[in-house]
Amino acid sequence: MRDFDLNLVRAFVLLYETRSVTATAESMHVTQPTVSYSLQKLRRRFSDELFRRTGGGLVPTTTAQALYPPLHHALAEIESTLSGAHSFDPATACARFTLALSDLGEVTLLPRLMAALAARAPGVTLTVRPLDVDSAVDQLGRGEIDAFVASPLISSQRVTRIPLFSEGYVGMVARDHPRLRGAAMSVAELTAERHITVFGPTGHHGPRRALEARGLLDRVVLEVTRFSTLPYLVQDSELVAMVPRLVADAFASGHRVRLLELPFDIEPAQVSVYARHSHARTPAQQWLTGFMHETLARPGAAPAQP
Repeated sequence: MRDFDLNLVRAFVLLYETRSVTATAESMHVTQPTVSYSLQKLRRRFSDELFRRTGGGLVPTTTAQALYPPLHHALAEIESTLSGAHSFDPATACARFTLALSDLGEVTLLPRLMAALAARAPGVTLTVRPLDVDSAVDQLGRGEIDAFVASPLISSQRVTRIPLFSEGYVGMVARDHPRLRGAAMSVAELTAERHITVFGPTGHHGPRRALEARGLLDRVVLEVTRFSTLPYLVQDSELVAMVPRLVADAFASGHRVRLLELPFDIEPAQVSVYARHSHARTPAQQWLTGFMHETLARPGAAPAQP
């Protein structure tokens, strides 16, 4: 077993979890040929193909499926011990993390993160990049960002999803809207009004889909790319917007807008932190994901992975 080192175990576990040589190489910060060479050594060691290549990625063999649980457990134990020896102390550390957030995240989540950082990790600073759900996983793999928060459910095996909360939607109109004066609007009222929707790279497509399902897209007179523009456009018009409840509360406290209950349910957005697999995170990144979950998650959310 002299040629069977920890990096071989790490390569196997990441290949199993990501089903991708490319993603494994990114997570281990090595080249793809290095991962392919590790896979060859693993195949020789276990006298098995371990992973078969298909159009959808690598598929583990029966042998690989049997090996994964004990090797995953062993790797987790070893890395837990090693990270303890090189732990991240937020109270004394000086570190900078880069996050990708939507404009909603910047309005509703970032203030809470900054307040908690000031109290618990005064030497930690953040850089925020705009979220593009189509490229965020690649950015994470390349090390350009440390984590991102998104509402679309991303099923990529290259990242770990850490649920934070689910969020519904409400209607938002000008405070002095001439027709919509109650606490809720009816289907007939919603149908009669003109609408503004958000269509961009950050997710939250539920309101537009709800209008489309009811044949109301012809009532949309304005599309914008960011939710943060909505209160400025709504407060001086008769337009109706459908907005995630958390940010709607923030808008209502600082703008001349009013919130109304919708006459139908829109599928709640599932807001989550996405990060590298735990085996590929540094001790600092391990702390970051745990900190974000602890600060932002609502009761009942799944615990962050160690």
